[in-house]
Amino acid sequence: QVQLVESGGGLVQPGGSLRLSCAASGSIFRINAMGWYRQAPGKERELVATISLGGTRNYADSVKGRFTISEYNANNTVYLQMNSLKPEDTAVYYCNCNAKSILIDYGKYYWGKGTLVTVSS
Repeated sequence: QVQLVESGGGLVQPGGSLRLSCAASGSIFRINAMGWYRQAPGKERELVATISLGGTRNYADSVKGRFTISEYNANNTVYLQMNSLKPEDTAVYYCNCNAKSILIDYGKYYWGKGTLVTVSS
């Protein structure tokens, strides 16, 4: 069906920047939307940013103005540019998409395994 592989996580100092990547592969017919979610220690998984095939973006209030999600239609790869990082941004970041694969005739959600982002001095 569809596989998502995240990369780009790591350790960064407060105020620094990091760029996450998520590559979708498999028998993809169409990706309706892609997004990033995160889960901090002791907290529930939350939406960070999403983008639809049409280019409509949605951001969590906590990251608005600091994070930017890219379009993905050119190569089925979505990026999350994270600037002005704060310690509270520390979390495992998960890639998500809603896609229709060649093997099924309906759209469904897929998740990556996550990449850890640690913001610390």
